[in-house]
Amino acid sequence: MTSVLIVDDHPIVLQGCRRILLDAGMRDVFEARDPVSGYRQYLRHRPDVMIVDLSMQNSGLAGLALIRRIRARGHSTRILVFSMHADPIIVTRALEAGATGYLLKDTSPEELVLAFEKVRAGKPYLSPDVATQVALSATGVRRDPLAQLTPRELQALALLAEGKSYGIIASELGVSYKTVVNLCYQLKQKLGLRTLPELIRAATQLVPAAS
Repeated sequence: MTSVLIVDDHPIVLQGCRRILLDAGMRDVFEARDPVSGYRQYLRHRPDVMIVDLSMQNSGLAGLALIRRIRARGHSTRILVFSMHADPIIVTRALEAGATGYLLKDTSPEELVLAFEKVRAGKPYLSPDVATQVALSATGVRRDPLAQLTPRELQALALLAEGKSYGIIASELGVSYKTVVNLCYQLKQKLGLRTLPELIRAATQLVPAAS
């Protein structure tokens, strides 16, 4: 019977992953909320599969060190990274550290189970978007992040870069406040961002490249 250890500092993520795995037929599902207790649980249970977050307790990419530490012991535990980081450089570092698979946290329960099954069988698995970016990064080809944006989204991004509020952006574009909210949501989705501050920061970096 397959045993699983989930290492993540977010209780909701732990609870959600545990429920999905139990529903998928797993029985021995262990949890840890930080890299230190994760390593202790690993030594205690020697799980077949580990699901590991990379960023825990404001300690940078502590999950990478945990993966390396486990791999240094030479055990056959399969490791699936479950992270919010979509940067191909970080993904590559995780794979080089010894992860078997890499899955983004905005995935569906079905994809989590699929990734888990692949990794459990010793087969590599990458989220589709991540796989594309890693492949492009490996060949030295960089996708232009602005190329996928519509003209209206580019206008909104430029106004965000100027520090304009949603209300002012709505006025300048001649659209409703709700439309601006939806535009910014679409921008975050397309650029792989999570929060408005991240989007504003990205806007200040990307908009000059479009001019």
